[in-house]
Amino acid sequence: MSKETPKVGIANIANWLTLIRILLVPVMLWALFAHDGTNSWWRAFAWFIFALAAFTDRLDGELARKRGIGTDLGALLDPIADKALIGAGLIGLSILGDVWWWVTILIMVREIGITLLRFTVISKKVIPASRGGKAKTLTQGFAIGFYIFPMPHWFDPLNALLMGVAIILTLVTGFQYLKEIARLRAS
Repeated sequence: MSKETPKVGIANIANWLTLIRILLVPVMLWALFAHDGTNSWWRAFAWFIFALAAFTDRLDGELARKRGIGTDLGALLDPIADKALIGAGLIGLSILGDVWWWVTILIMVREIGITLLRFTVISKKVIPASRGGKAKTLTQGFAIGFYIFPMPHWFDPLNALLMGVAIILTLVTGFQYLKEIARLRAS
């Protein structure tokens, strides 16, 4: 008698954490814009919500791997949740004048473009986040978090450096995903 692998349902803790991350996005934006984005307490609260949402990204992936509860839905929703959190943070910071719009546009065009292109090959394969993609998301998260948190202006060069690294990783991994998508479309 062969032992069957149990089927994993989509209503599992990893997928719920991804959903929670998506639901935390408007809460983070609400706190970021409170008092026109100038109140340090509200900015710190926005940072806390952003950090909590970012932590769920790490936690849901670990749980999915360790418990063997990864699903195609989770592999699809996880990068969308990341894009929602990163995009909301960048757009909010650009509206407040803290991050240049060209940075937000560049990152968002790459993020949305690659996500949409992933859908074009979904019938062949769900492309999970690569190691480089995970490093990019982590770096973007740190950079955005540094901009959200109310810090003295002498931190501005560090913020800009982190965002510069995030931009480089965004572009490099974008090209890597384009190659993978082109290979899948050709097969």
